[in-house]
Amino acid sequence: MPGSSQPLLTAITHRWESGLAERLGRSDVVHVVHRCADLAELLGTVEAGLGRVVVVSSDLRGLDRAVVSDLGGHGLQVLGVHPPDDEDGARALRRWGVTEVLPADADLATLETALERLLGERAGPASDWDRAVEDELEQEPAADPGEARAAGAEDADGAPAAGDVAADRDGPGAQEPREPHEPEDGVPGRGRVVVVWGPAGSPGRTTVAVNLAAEIASPVCGVLLIDADTYAASVAQVLSVLDEAPGVAAAARAADQGTLDREALAALAPEVLPGLRVLTGLPRADRWPELREHAFADILEISRQLADWVVVDVGFGLEQDEELSFDTRALRRNGPTLAALEVADQVVVAGAGDPVGLQRLVRGLDALDEVNRAPRTVVVTRVRASAVGSDPHRRVRDALARFAGLRDVHLVPDDRAALDGALLAGRVLREHAPRSLARQALRDLAERLTGGAGAAVPAGRQPRRWRLRSSG
Repeated sequence: MPGSSQPLLTAITHRWESGLAERLGRSDVVHVVHRCADLAELLGTVEAGLGRVVVVSSDLRGLDRAVVSDLGGHGLQVLGVHPPDDEDGARALRRWGVTEVLPADADLATLETALERLLGERAGPASDWDRAVEDELEQEPAADPGEARAAGAEDADGAPAAGDVAADRDGPGAQEPREPHEPEDGVPGRGRVVVVWGPAGSPGRTTVAVNLAAEIASPVCGVLLIDADTYAASVAQVLSVLDEAPGVAAAARAADQGTLDREALAALAPEVLPGLRVLTGLPRADRWPELREHAFADILEISRQLADWVVVDVGFGLEQDEELSFDTRALRRNGPTLAALEVADQVVVAGAGDPVGLQRLVRGLDALDEVNRAPRTVVVTRVRASAVGSDPHRRVRDALARFAGLRDVHLVPDDRAALDGALLAGRVLREHAPRSLARQALRDLAERLTGGAGAAVPAGRQPRRWRLRSSG
């Protein structure tokens, strides 16, 4: 990069601000263009396009992983400082994603060395050793991608092998994290993410997500069901999970603070069936700002370590234009949905089996093409003759083939008695009505997605149910 001095912003608590600003003012690497009094002023200055690098202090009010991520998103390099001997402050900065961390009383030479690393400069001319290493790296062939992953962590298509998960529970309500697939080197496996999405209009997203997760789950195949619907979360109600703590909101806070790991996520996601954990959604729609996009992306990444399969129930919205309505970087209500679709290994698209639902499904598939290209399975729920005429299965397939070019559609009959009974009882179809037509269709869907790696519970045999009590 050029050797010219780079513009720098500071957002440091008053105790250290004066001394740091004075030392940075004498630097040849950077020049201070603005000293921000608080986080709000810093974000406003960043939006104005000022600065190439920013210095923030660990005790700055409001600073967290979300802010650091936003600063990086604007192209700024972040140098973190913390009070001398404050190891907790240093750890917090690193958890938030700050790579260069120094005590606030660091001298100018130390500050410049860290800034040069951030800006891609060397502290001095390259040594013979440096040049030799670079030459060797340039001549070395690229590593086999398979060697970069933990040996045995995934099978040929990226899915953990069935039977590699050991059941490790002491009984109902056990909160110890179950062990996902772990290869010999001890590195956790990488679970697969299945996102259940559908257009607006109650197409059965939650019904499909809940029952799909239940069909895959077994003592040897762990599943984490996440309710990420920022408009109408309902997984907790469907499963009669009465604990009032919103699991996904608590997980997002922990992700923002850099404290979310596999064990912490397991504690927030109770087990409601053998092998099935649930991370409940937001209790009220107006709390959607608590579920930030980048935090939810972290949740999904850690979820892959906790479970073999991660089933995500998301909202209908796919719009990405919130920032057009704001002068500053805006929170995105659809951010969790878009984040899930971005990393999805498979997408299940749910639509309703009536004229309005099918029209919305066709249009929704066009919108989905713009944000996701993962393998997808289209599921039409509540298929019934009263809505589309005689031979409803044929009519639905013909309509989707004609208007959406779909030749492969999975249909779920409108088994209203079984579905209503399961909802009233707070159970999944596998428990409440194992012989129902809807349950059989959803079981077939699970086998199709997993290749038969999920649960294999014959019709009529019900798994043991572990009930959760209200915290209040």
